[in-house]
Amino acid sequence: MKEVKIPQALITLVVGIAIWLIPAPDGVVIEAWHLFAIFVATILGIILKAAPMGTMCMIAIALTAFSQVLAPGEAGKSITLALRGFGDKVIWLIGISFFIARGFIKTGLGNRIAFLFIRIFGKSSLGLAYGLGLADLVLAPAVPSNTARGGGIIYPIMKSMSMSFGSMPDQPETHRKLGSYLTLSSYNANLIASSMFLTGTASNPMCQKFALNLGIKISWISWATAAIVPGLVAFFVIPLVLYKIYPPELKKTGDAPQIAAQKLKEMGPITRNEWMMLLTFFILLFLWMTGDLFSIDATTTAFIGLVILLLTSVLTWEDVKAEKGAWDTIVWFSVLVMMASSLNELGFIGWFSNLVKAEIGGLSWQMAFPIIILVYFFSHYLFASATAHVAAMYAALLGVGVSLGIPGLLLAFMLGFVGSIYGTLTHYGHGPAPVFFGSGYVDLKSWWVKGLVTGLTMLLIYMVIGGLWLRLIGYF
Repeated sequence: MKEVKIPQALITLVVGIAIWLIPAPDGVVIEAWHLFAIFVATILGIILKAAPMGTMCMIAIALTAFSQVLAPGEAGKSITLALRGFGDKVIWLIGISFFIARGFIKTGLGNRIAFLFIRIFGKSSLGLAYGLGLADLVLAPAVPSNTARGGGIIYPIMKSMSMSFGSMPDQPETHRKLGSYLTLSSYNANLIASSMFLTGTASNPMCQKFALNLGIKISWISWATAAIVPGLVAFFVIPLVLYKIYPPELKKTGDAPQIAAQKLKEMGPITRNEWMMLLTFFILLFLWMTGDLFSIDATTTAFIGLVILLLTSVLTWEDVKAEKGAWDTIVWFSVLVMMASSLNELGFIGWFSNLVKAEIGGLSWQMAFPIIILVYFFSHYLFASATAHVAAMYAALLGVGVSLGIPGLLLAFMLGFVGSIYGTLTHYGHGPAPVFFGSGYVDLKSWWVKGLVTGLTMLLIYMVIGGLWLRLIGYF
């Protein structure tokens, strides 16, 4: 019973049963209400960590099929509908992109890119922060696991650089020398890069799917176009903000370029597999940006990239089978998307939107817009999983906003961007957070206080500059 935590599991079970037993509100069909009970219990179990996310989602599939909420009286059809999430192309886009991300790590290309930027920008602590951030930004379009990108590529290099300048994880008196600043800067750069591309983090395609359920179409290129200006502004502003409110004691890091150059020398010339990885990377970017012209969607492009890597032996089938994070993501993404999409089809999201609209219907959309964004942003203090947060609230808040007259694309994109940047608030707010926090360079109080400052700064940039940019390019 090591994986299942009994007290949390009991709380989850009691809440789920309680909701199930409450009579469905007027306007909600009983199947929608019972599915909502399963959905809430699943999300609560994930938040409380009653069991691993995959376990919670397997339980949800079993309960959905057994209760026949999706197909009353048709057991065979009920299980088919409960499993339909596994056939969703968005799910496979994310899964396959995890495999492609493995190529960057296996070939060493990700490390090479990071060291190249450090060699160019690393003469000061601020430049070092930008160099690490730029490496993350370059990798973000094709490495959708920001945990793999931040924790697997950027973090080890960041830690190594900090230690090279005498900022040691096990010596608290040296943390502020360099390690503390680079930790927060690198983590925030990871979140900003995650917000800038549809494939920047795993939850973004989930936002795309939920938006499409409400008739709002988002493509890879439209997401990148919408995010490019606020994202770049935030990318350059946040390291400066941290430099002011949490400055490193060491301002000059003149040896960093030499250290990076030595690391590159040790890596030797670019290998054949790195060249193939780089070629695949550019093919992916080209097809993601021009896919609409050739009628090739993002998932097909991801399959093409994976096949190239397999045929050229950059990756082997053993690598694919061993990528546990990808298969885990495919499982729980499929279940969460299935439940959220089914709630919309059963009319629950529409009912909830109308309910909220009745309460705040007197507000103009200009007033309702910031309220919805702020609610979504600050509610992340309650979530230890960005994906669970997106699954629980994105579709509902988007439906509410659209019903109040907020332009669909504006709200869909802004909620999508917030789904990355709200990770700055806590040390558990996004996938890479535990990795960076686990270094010990930043104490809990500093993480939360500085996280609030950087979070509000990014929120202001995305809402003001991002809103003006979306208006300028005609997205609303």
